[in-house]
Amino acid sequence: MELLRDVVVFVHICGFAVTFGAWVAEAAARRFQVSRVMDYGLVVSLVTGLALAAPWPAGIVLNYPKIGTKLVILVVLGGLLGMGSARQKRTGEAVPRGLFYAVGALSLAAAGIAVIW
Repeated sequence: MELLRDVVVFVHICGFAVTFGAWVAEAAARRFQVSRVMDYGLVVSLVTGLALAAPWPAGIVLNYPKIGTKLVILVVLGGLLGMGSARQKRTGEAVPRGLFYAVGALSLAAAGIAVIW
């Protein structure tokens, strides 16, 4: 059971890596756009995060402040990605740089919290 939890943690980190990696690819190309790949990484992070928030195996101690912090970051990140996507579809232009950099900073912060805290 512990091995299964470790695999879910690994997939959770990979979800944030996909989100951040897609952001880095867009930043390196100087496109300043949000992509569907960022959304997919966010969904993977959400699903695996919810699985990790369940107390399995029995006897595991959960860090509720960490779970709450990561959930808030995930919701804000999802909102930013949604606003960026809607703006891109409506205007056909790149998202504002502040919104774009916030996506990168929040995805990096979420991965950092997952690993360090």
